Amino acid sequence: MSDQPILKVEKLTQTYPTAAGPITVLHEVSFALGAGESLAIVGPSGSGKTTLLGLCAGLDRPSGGEVALGGVSLGGLGEDARARVRNEQVGFVFQNFQLIPTLTAVENVLVPLELRGVSGREPEALALLERVGLGARTGHYPIQLSGGEQQRVALARAFINAPKILFCDEPTGNLDGATSHAMIDLIFGLNREQGTTLVLVTHDLELAKKCGRVLRLRDGRVVEDSEVKTGLTG
Repeated sequence: MSDQPILKVEKLTQTYPTAAGPITVLHEVSFALGAGESLAIVGPSGSGKTTLLGLCAGLDRPSGGEVALGGVSLGGLGEDARARVRNEQVGFVFQNFQLIPTLTAVENVLVPLELRGVSGREPEALALLERVGLGARTGHYPIQLSGGEQQRVALARAFINAPKILFCDEPTGNLDGATSHAMIDLIFGLNREQGTTLVLVTHDLELAKKCGRVLRLRDGRVVEDSEVKTGLTG
């Protein structure tokens, strides 16, 4: 493992203005993750989990503190530069899939490469779809796929760039029990195979225990940061 963290978060704070005055939803959160490590972010609704994930991924700017991805500090970057860092280093799996309805499964997987101007990688996209059990569904549109199949397309899309870090926001939230377990196996399987650092937000404590480390938030503050001795990765 490199001495350089893949993700470094220092005193991350997020405050929003409201009619009743400013509300701080994150208070000086700090942690770091190395290559191949896995972290679950847990806590009650409204504790700041998704806000923290968005800041770590460079989707939003913090009110205070700093995020570095792959050794690159995001604070001084403009929107285009941050988008470039995300596209080169980050994969995403969201609860609501976020597939493009007019594109087939394989075309959806190729979107991150298209954004980088990279072509000729369809065999790799097809191989990833085969890896997630959709080898026979590559030409199907999202509307022709079940929720679990759409989430697997999203997972293949997340890994097409061989990201250094994968962010998952409630990745099993819209899936039934059997499909949820299959998705978890795929996420951790690809995490191990590709050495990708994994950060996931979840309400599922059993899923959290599969990570090497758990960060627990309450009212925007870290109340626990502990290693999981029985974690499957890390």
